Amino acid sequence: MDRFDPRGKVNRALLVGVSEYEFTRPKHRDGVPGQLPAVAHNLALLVRALERGGVVRPLEITVARSPRLADFRHSLRAAADAAEGLLLLYFAGHGAVPSAGDELWLQMRDAEVVRGETAGFEGAARFTNVLRILANSHAERIVVVLDCCNAGNAARVWEAVERPDVRRRVSVLMSVQANNRIDAGDADTPTPFTARLVELLTSGIEGQGDEVHFLDLAEALRAHMSAHHRTERGERWEPQSRTENPPVDVVLGIRAGAGRPAGPGTALRQPAPGTVGTGVVSRPTSGRRRQRALGALRSRRFLTRATAKAKASVARARAAAARLRPGSVIPSALRPTTPDPNRPSGRPPGGPPPRRLAVVLLVLAAALGLVGYFVVGNAASDRSTCAPPVELRLLTDPDLESTVRKAADTYLTSAANTTGGGCRRSGITVYGAGSAAVVAGLRDQSDPWQRPVSDDTDPQRDIGPQPDIWIPATLATATRARPSGVARTYVTLEPDAAPFAYSPMVLSLPQDIAEDSAGDRTGDSLAGLRAKLARRDKTASVRRPDPEYTDSALLATVGLYGAGKADAGRAEESVAPTGPPAPTAGDLLCTLPDNADTDRSTGALVPEFLMVSGIGCDRTTRTPRRAEYPDDVPGLDPTFVRVRWKDGDNDEAARDDAVQRFHDWLTGTGDTGGKNDGDENGNERGKEADNGLAVFGQDGFRAPSGTHAFLAAHDSADGLITDPGPPAVAARAEAMDTALNQYRNANGPGRVLFLLDSSGSMAGLWQGPGGAPGILKQSLGGLGTQDEYGVWSVASPGRGPYTELLSFGPHKRQDAERALDGAAVKDAEADPYAALKAALDTMGRKGRDDDRPELIVFLTDDEDNNHLTAKGHLDELLASPRIQGVPVVMAALDSGGCAKGRPDQRISDVSGGRCLDTKGDLVAGLRDEVARTGTGDE
Repeated sequence: MDRFDPRGKVNRALLVGVSEYEFTRPKHRDGVPGQLPAVAHNLALLVRALERGGVVRPLEITVARSPRLADFRHSLRAAADAAEGLLLLYFAGHGAVPSAGDELWLQMRDAEVVRGETAGFEGAARFTNVLRILANSHAERIVVVLDCCNAGNAARVWEAVERPDVRRRVSVLMSVQANNRIDAGDADTPTPFTARLVELLTSGIEGQGDEVHFLDLAEALRAHMSAHHRTERGERWEPQSRTENPPVDVVLGIRAGAGRPAGPGTALRQPAPGTVGTGVVSRPTSGRRRQRALGALRSRRFLTRATAKAKASVARARAAAARLRPGSVIPSALRPTTPDPNRPSGRPPGGPPPRRLAVVLLVLAAALGLVGYFVVGNAASDRSTCAPPVELRLLTDPDLESTVRKAADTYLTSAANTTGGGCRRSGITVYGAGSAAVVAGLRDQSDPWQRPVSDDTDPQRDIGPQPDIWIPATLATATRARPSGVARTYVTLEPDAAPFAYSPMVLSLPQDIAEDSAGDRTGDSLAGLRAKLARRDKTASVRRPDPEYTDSALLATVGLYGAGKADAGRAEESVAPTGPPAPTAGDLLCTLPDNADTDRSTGALVPEFLMVSGIGCDRTTRTPRRAEYPDDVPGLDPTFVRVRWKDGDNDEAARDDAVQRFHDWLTGTGDTGGKNDGDENGNERGKEADNGLAVFGQDGFRAPSGTHAFLAAHDSADGLITDPGPPAVAARAEAMDTALNQYRNANGPGRVLFLLDSSGSMAGLWQGPGGAPGILKQSLGGLGTQDEYGVWSVASPGRGPYTELLSFGPHKRQDAERALDGAAVKDAEADPYAALKAALDTMGRKGRDDDRPELIVFLTDDEDNNHLTAKGHLDELLASPRIQGVPVVMAALDSGGCAKGRPDQRISDVSGGRCLDTKGDLVAGLRDEVARTGTGDE
């Protein structure tokens, strides 16, 4: 049997516990059965068990306490993106199943159960989708642990995964067999399954040595739970597990008290300052330290034996402790509460040292027969428990996301974010979203952002969770996002008066076609610089990213259109790519080297800092570049914005303090930028740390005022000019909004033909907002009343390859949605070749006499691609002149639809369209493509 040891790798553990629900019965008819206070105790115990286990380091553990669905999704994606070795997902909360029992829904804080609907679990994560996100991770092994009612129904989902490579990477441990509800236990104790899980991770499994392996753990849990517990149906409580055969076992921990040899490639090392420990045992050098280490080891061994004998409840422990002499035992030490985050976690005033106090507590509690999980969790740790840090959510422009993430990661372990007791003050989740969508969300959609009421407008889905902090790329964008007052608003924006950094927009040109002298590369408009380029190389072209997605692209568009009544259509033609525009400036610079000739002859309108910090695919860049500085294109000036939400003030004081500390560190203001509070004796723990401006400086940003000098020194070999002269006038909100509207209407109304695969194999992908008709309905917001579009139902029951669901022409949105509501799966196969050929012919005829933007969308499960690849049909389609005139978006409800060489990918590439599959966010991508063609508001 293969064995996977994650020690020494980049691991991640996401621990999700939902103890508090917003909607519970009977108060809310559509609520969940009730609150789960026991779950609140699971997380602290499991964190300690993992930290002591030595496989996952403390800083690799993320705890999500009662998250809403949007927060859970972002935390899950963040963990999946970061993990390289082991990715562990733990969930405890309510689990719901549909009547068919073929799915499991993990219900988050905002969960509701809408009766009478096929997709009736709102605010819940479908386990199928959870597996899809996990499968996209680069982690070598993925372990999922589910402690919820009906957990065993996840086995059916895992078994339905078609790709054996995914099943081989993913192992699932489920607390109970399918279709069974279980008791969560008392409010003062952890749930029974997790309690036993923690005990086995801590004490080890009898007869299995010091390491705790997944397969042994699953069997030990099954044996114990089935012997000692019953489900609510009276059946034996039998945890389940699934792993591919032949199995790959995973090391999940080392029992307490055992030595921890380093895993593959790991060197023994001391914990970093400010961390709780790394799980690696170091050897004391002094006699006193050796005795203290041996004492702690004996305490842990004693704990293990005492835990097995514990029979009484925590309530009795508190009552007994209350009778003890004051000062010898603190009753709250036996109480499952969260420590005060503002109290240093060092020695309590007037009491004995924490380690000695813990031993005293253990001896007294064991003598009374009162040792419980909370005592085990507190006493077995080598240092006092840290309170959960405040988790801040930071939304930023996609072009800035990489730099902002570096800054947040640096702050995370900085002295400014560390208490005197070595505890973290706050955590920060960084995420980016399209600039135009964010502006609309904050300005007009704060109500549905707090609580989505329809699939049409759902900022939680399209943007992400409600942010505490927003860093747009320009101060003007913060002005654009101010609530308009037309709709109810639940958000208040508090932008800083001035930006904290600056980066000019540049025309990044291949060195061979750029101007030689610095004087010729500055002091001219964008039009003037392009005219010089045309004289130097008549074949040269210029590209710009998507103006709806990033502020930098919109600023480039402001310069591209110029002052006055510009011909936006002609301007767009001058920068039109062969396919859809790159979403970000980084993506644009990344894709240019894919073709050597294009790379040598194409300029890119991008922010200057990217020529310093590089991009994710920098290693493929083949052409050295120089920056030319147009004096009529405003630059980026990132600005810190505090975002407040109505009724979001439960922890206002703590959140305000956390935001202010990060603000002062990031912007280099205030007095918290470089110092911590020292240790419990008042001694400074570390030297002064750099603030966030140092991180921005390393990535190529400049000072926000004066001569805009670089924040850090950079090599002139980057192709930059240290002092390019007076900068362009700062961006104005009105100019940006005007340019965006001109861009959206540059070529007049658009035409879109939707092809909806209605063959029999689509039956399981049809119902609800996530079904095929629902996905098309969500994309209609990008179409206005002047756009023309139609919908074909693609199936071949003996007649033609399609039937018309919605005639081609302009439509009111409600009429189009009504037509899609009438769509039905047919008992027939689809013929994608015949349908696409007919669609290309139809669109070719309609666009013969004008230049209006056109698009074909084919939403399919790819099950009938044999009709596309047989008899040379695919090659014939790709060679057709028609396909090069109309972009085709192939939207595959399959994770491998856009793999290199697949028909969907080839069709999209040749037509200049885009290939979408379930490896990415297919729904958001489709909305973007339709909106790019149409004139709608979304």
